[in-house]
Amino acid sequence: MAAFSSQYSLAEFILIIFVTFNFHVNPSKAVRLLDPKTNTEFIRTSCSTTTYPKLCYTSLSVHANTIQTSPKLLANAALNVTLGSAKSTSAMMSKLSQSHGMKPIEVEAMQDCVEELSDTVEGLRKSIGEMKTYKESDFKLMINDVQTWVSAALTDENTCSDGFAGKTMNGNTKTLVREMILNIAHLTSNALALINNYASLHG
Repeated sequence: MAAFSSQYSLAEFILIIFVTFNFHVNPSKAVRLLDPKTNTEFIRTSCSTTTYPKLCYTSLSVHANTIQTSPKLLANAALNVTLGSAKSTSAMMSKLSQSHGMKPIEVEAMQDCVEELSDTVEGLRKSIGEMKTYKESDFKLMINDVQTWVSAALTDENTCSDGFAGKTMNGNTKTLVREMILNIAHLTSNALALINNYASLHG
């Protein structure tokens, strides 16, 4: 050990052993350890196939360490990000619908939208749960269910946004709501694209 220490510090020795062990057990993991950009580049490349690549990358790159280079974990992260946005927007809109000074038609549209978002949240939750618990032999059935639920969520969001398209709506309210819903719809669209990518790679 004394002879070795003349060439390397203890910290360097530990690092060499750590990297060598990880490369022996899992070469791809060792590559990720040596190149911190690998995970974010994987996300960037995957997001380039979505309709809203910039939103995709900014919303998912913060989870790069968890996602690593796994298409499954990427799709799952996209679903979780979308779910979080849908839940917070639904709560905000529910509170907004109870504010004073809104027209009855605005309140009605807002309440309808909250119901649509409730269905969105349920579909996303089911999708996340299904992706966690499926058996490999049931992959095709699982992915079909997830694609159906996420597609339905996107339809719900578009229906919500359409409810604020009328000219009788207050301009500020309409703009605020449509921006929030469009953000969720774009996140959902990206999640569906990443799910489809995962399905094609798995097959």
